[in-house]
Amino acid sequence: MYANNWMTVREDTVRREDGSEGIYGVVDKPTAAIIIPRDGDRLHLVEQFRYPVEQRRWEFPMGTAPDRAEVDPAELAARELAEETGLVAGRMDFLGDLDLAPGTSSQREHVFLATELREGPISREDSEQDMRARWFTVAEFEEMVRRSEVVDAQTLAAYLLLLLRER
Repeated sequence: MYANNWMTVREDTVRREDGSEGIYGVVDKPTAAIIIPRDGDRLHLVEQFRYPVEQRRWEFPMGTAPDRAEVDPAELAARELAEETGLVAGRMDFLGDLDLAPGTSSQREHVFLATELREGPISREDSEQDMRARWFTVAEFEEMVRRSEVVDAQTLAAYLLLLLRER
């Protein structure tokens, strides 16, 4: 039905349990990585304008490979972290998987905790020109969530995986 460098949209004919036919629209996007950069009690977030909601959003660094390519999730995570923040992780631990929106999208996201961080060069894509990045304490981050200043579902779900790991 539609394709660009980041996604395809398809419409499938489906047969329901009662035997009737219907259609199902699916957004296919490549595997994504979400990275939680952590240095002690600090978390590194990025902020950018999100066109569909017409607002800026604070979130953990995340992304997919260009041209809908499928890339090893750990490699993708390291690349996205460096690209968006300039940070290079000495250690990258897998926390778990997320389905972005399983009712409409096939995209699977892999969540990583990045630690032992050092500064490197930032090399953002053209679409990330307006991106800002900064450190927040865990308390500041959690207060931003309470005040609905961090509302990105992927970021919130990734943070839950981090909290569960620490229990």
